[in-house]
Amino acid sequence: MPLHNMVGHPLKRRPPLAFLRRLRTPGQTPPATIAEFSLAGGERNNIDFYDVSLVDGFNLAMIVEGGKGRCAATGCVVDLNQRCPAKLRIGEGEAAACRSACEAFRRPEYCCSGEFASPAACKPTAYSEVFKAACPKSYSYAFDDSTSTFTCADAGEFTVTFCPEGTPRYLK
Repeated sequence: MPLHNMVGHPLKRRPPLAFLRRLRTPGQTPPATIAEFSLAGGERNNIDFYDVSLVDGFNLAMIVEGGKGRCAATGCVVDLNQRCPAKLRIGEGEAAACRSACEAFRRPEYCCSGEFASPAACKPTAYSEVFKAACPKSYSYAFDDSTSTFTCADAGEFTVTFCPEGTPRYLK
């Protein structure tokens, strides 16, 4: 059975990438919690790469599980809107969403662009560290690969759960 995206269109299989790139899709408006997949199409022993990214901000809690529980789960199960720094908040009073520092300030050091467009030059910021502390298995900035990219051989299927109840032990 083919995988489908949230609007029912089939996902195309493609080889995994060295770094999962932040791609904008039609209709995606930050801030947005994003599940990202790079599905193996016969290369690299059928290994699928997946992650949950807060690089474009946070708007809802999410868990991604692969291989019917055989593979590591990842996600962000806390309400980051409650912990969102004031300069990143969207909404009056209680935040409705939390922007990334890149979206809020549009500066290369926050966006990992220009002279900061490499893992050596782009480092975590105080803002991305707020995201990482709350959601340690999710991407908090563009080059947060080492603790945020997950792999699964022959996963077969992935389950994405939006706004899950409670925090599962395996995500703590």
